[in-house]
Amino acid sequence: MRNLPTLLAFLPLVFSLPAMAGQPSSERQDELVNLVRQDCGSCHGLTMKGGLGSSLLPKDLEGKDSEALAEIVLDGLHETPMPPWRSQFAEGEAEWIIEQLKKGLPE
Repeated sequence: MRNLPTLLAFLPLVFSLPAMAGQPSSERQDELVNLVRQDCGSCHGLTMKGGLGSSLLPKDLEGKDSEALAEIVLDGLHETPMPPWRSQFAEGEAEWIIEQLKKGLPE
């Protein structure tokens, strides 16, 4: 019980970790949207309607598993032009990108 005050002091930090990991800062969100538009857009089309890569529009992502899509973003697709982005994104950022694509990429 002597450690209860110490434990209570750390609880807000512990409970905020998942949110921090999965929700990039607003500045990072802007960077990610720009990166998706520019870098992903070079293959998936600047309007995300597809090109060398498949369409990333909400209607085309509907019903697809978000975790599997995030893994594709992070690890790429073997024997395709889809590169791995794990060196550029944290897992939470890849998940955030997929969420945004499924809703419609912010302007």
